[in-house]
Formats: sequence, structure tokens, C-alpha cells
Amino acid sequence: MAKYPEVEERMNKRVEGFSGELKTIRAGRANASVLDKVAIDYYGTMTPIAQVGSISSPEPRMLVVQPWDQSVLKEIEKAIQKSDIGIAPQNDGKVIRLNFPPLTEERRKELVKQVKKYSEEAKIQVRNVRRDAMEDYKAKKKQSEITEDDLKGIEKDIQNLTDKYIKEIEDITAAKEKEILEV
Repeated sequence: MAKYPEVEERMNKRVEGFSGELKTIRAGRANASVLDKVAIDYYGTMTPIAQVGSISSPEPRMLVVQPWDQSVLKEIEKAIQKSDIGIAPQNDGKVIRLNFPPLTEERRKELVKQVKKYSEEAKIQVRNVRRDAMEDYKAKKKQSEITEDDLKGIEKDIQNLTDKYIKEIEDITAAKEKEILEV
């Protein structure tokens, strides 16, 4: 059982959010999660593409989106064109195909920069959780709820938690960079 479950839970949520963001960055292979942020106006509600059709990957560099309701085919095509995934959809009247070209060296470097930016944002969020927790415990010390020695121990424990989650973010970042730079 964790000593500071609320702090650990908040830090873990930041890492999970970061990990989820990285899944939307394509790394050469077709991956349905690149469409996670793409939504269409479906009967007045912004709906993710995955909820209006099936997404499959018949080949390593291709995704096929097959809507359950053919009337939204044009909407899906427009949404993909407006998104930042950088793939032109091909509409054949029944399905939409997305062909993922091999990444250029320049595009790989751009993606690595994007990963590093997300990584830095996630680290800042984890440090903000640490800062908030420390402010809470310093307030408790001020109100004499905990002693100076308790506060020192708590600071050390929370710093260790912070280091653990920062390391986890760095490991995830390194793995994603390796995946992107893999030719």
C-alpha cells in the first residue's frame, strides 16, 4: 500500500495521459489509435470515428474505416482531412482507406520533437502534483498537525515518488523515439 495514495494516483494519471497521447503519434506503421482524436458531427453530437464504424488494418501500412451508416462516409473523410494526422483519405463509396507512407527522415525528426514536447509537459504536470502535495503538507506543519521531522520525511518520500514517475515518463519517451526512428 502506498504511503501517499492520492499523490501517487494523481502522478500515475499524468503518466497514463502522456502514454495515451503518444499512441496518437504514428510511427510508420498503421495504428488505429491515430484516429482517436478525430470526431465527426453525428446527428448533432461530436462522435469519435471508432464509434460510427469499424477500423481495421488489412496491411501494415493501411487502415480501412468502414462506417456502419454509409451516409457519414463524406463526414468521416472531411474530418480526417482536417485532422493533423497528415494522411489523405481515399473514399471508394463504401470504405475509406488510409495509406501510411514510409516516414521521411525529416518527418521522423518532427515526430521525435513532438514526443519530447509531450514528455516535457508530462514531467511538468508530475512536478506540479509534487508542488501541490508539498504545499498541503507545509500547511499542515504550520497548523502543527505534523512536526518538522515528519515534514522532512514526507518531502523525501514525495520526491522519491516524483523521481519514479519522471523516470517512467523518460522510459516511455525513449521507447517511442526508438519506434519512430526505426526504419
